[in-house]
Amino acid sequence: MLLATSVLALLRPAPLLAQETELRGEVSESAILSDQQRKARNLVLAQQAAAAAQDNAPARTYLPASAGAVPDDTGAADPTTSVFDPPQASDDTSADTPTPPKPRRTSTARQSAADKAKDKAADKSKKKKSKTAATDPTTTATTTATTDDTDDTVADQEAANRRALTVDSVDKQKLDPGAERTAAIEGQNKKPEDDPFAATGVKWGSFVIRPTIEQGLTATTNGDSSSAGTSALLSETALRFTAASDWRENSATIDGYGTFRESVSGYPVHDAQGRIEGQLNVDLDNELRAIAKLGYEAVPESASSPDAIAGVDKQPLRQTIDGSLGVEKAVGKMQYTLTGAVSHDFYGDAELSDGTSLSQKDQDNTLYTTTLRTGYEISPALTPFTEIEVGRRVYDQRIDNEGFERSSTRLGARAGLQLDMGEKLSGEFSAGWLREAVDDKSLEAISGATVNADLKWSPERGTTIGLTGKTTVETTTTAGESGDILYSGRLTGERLIRANLTANAALGLDWRDYVGIDGHDRILSAEAGLTWWLNRYAGLTSRVRTEKLTSNLPGRDYTANSIYLGVKVQR
Repeated sequence: MLLATSVLALLRPAPLLAQETELRGEVSESAILSDQQRKARNLVLAQQAAAAAQDNAPARTYLPASAGAVPDDTGAADPTTSVFDPPQASDDTSADTPTPPKPRRTSTARQSAADKAKDKAADKSKKKKSKTAATDPTTTATTTATTDDTDDTVADQEAANRRALTVDSVDKQKLDPGAERTAAIEGQNKKPEDDPFAATGVKWGSFVIRPTIEQGLTATTNGDSSSAGTSALLSETALRFTAASDWRENSATIDGYGTFRESVSGYPVHDAQGRIEGQLNVDLDNELRAIAKLGYEAVPESASSPDAIAGVDKQPLRQTIDGSLGVEKAVGKMQYTLTGAVSHDFYGDAELSDGTSLSQKDQDNTLYTTTLRTGYEISPALTPFTEIEVGRRVYDQRIDNEGFERSSTRLGARAGLQLDMGEKLSGEFSAGWLREAVDDKSLEAISGATVNADLKWSPERGTTIGLTGKTTVETTTTAGESGDILYSGRLTGERLIRANLTANAALGLDWRDYVGIDGHDRILSAEAGLTWWLNRYAGLTSRVRTEKLTSNLPGRDYTANSIYLGVKVQR
């Protein structure tokens, strides 16, 4: 009966074991054979163990529940013994040996050492078995089951002995002493601005506007820059602004200025002038680009102008509306630009000293021009070009008050070089010939050489040198005269002495050549100034200027010296 019970106990969990182990992966014939051999071996061993247990089973005797449960001792108790001492051995051989007391629990350090020793022994056993299996392949199948059982037992023991990690164990890891420190988001290595006192601008829609206002006093020796001008103290107000779009592909800019001068004391001066101009650049398909410009200007006639009227309280106001549309096309290294432009001038009335006014309507005229420009790109930095200009000037009043027909036909040609060397040198210059023939045969044609330039050179950071040149045809309604050609040149320099201190200087030379008479004017000017920024939005500015006109015509010479001191505010 005992043998049958043991066999059933051994065979009952076999299906569960097979389901747990064999169905985890792919089943092969060698694995099935090994499993059958292992089951047969386990059955034989179980039968042998049961038989041995039946033959050697001792007689069942009474065992006390505890070590103290012993038969009563009628003898005297030993006074040297304690109740906590283990019981004394008995001479009675028929009685069972009493159960020894439970051993004390080992310390944590000893237990850890014992666990490490067991782990080392298990590793050695694995290596030895693996070596044996590699040496004798025939024994691999018969020892697979035993190795699996041993591995499972060792794995369970390791899992029980492994200490779980604490939640903050990762945070308490030691730092690498050789690791570099991570920089701050905004540390001391932040790149400084190129111009920390430049205007930040105001966002308005898709444009960024940078307005500037100046207010100051000017002390001058010649209030209106004329031969009859005297000293005066003037209040000057200047408004300037620039607006630039932030579009992704195309671009647009708007520039404007306005100045107002009023006498505080001395020679009476009351004038205002200004200009606003916009430009739109649009990139079209097939390497085609369109450029449109539109502007408006209002400037009183200068007292030194050839058309200035003597003995008036206020010179006439000249207003100009101009616009142009150009199309650029690049074909390989060839560049073509066709531009059409229109400019209309109209004049206000001059206010005489006796309170009456004098009309200047006979000077109103419109100039239409068409310019074709062809360039060849030798390199990205050098592009020589040629220009041909054709135009027509039409007066609103076909015959002026003096009986002359002032309309004319314009024709010009120029050749020049365009430079693009980045911040170092950029711009262009050209030279050529211009002729404007007046319809009235009694008037000589206005013709002469032309020089135009617009260059910027930066020899070093913080320093900018500029050179501008322009040739302008000035018309007139003076009887017997056709007009004149004015050549204007400016050499400017700007130096950033400190981040908040800027110096600027300018030299100017103008030459006016009259047509129809033997006359000319020469104008020399020089200027120097400083701007000291108190912060990014306000600063102090000052400048000194001198200007002198020398002419071979009577009543035109003058000299004007002035000094200006004011406050400049920007945004």
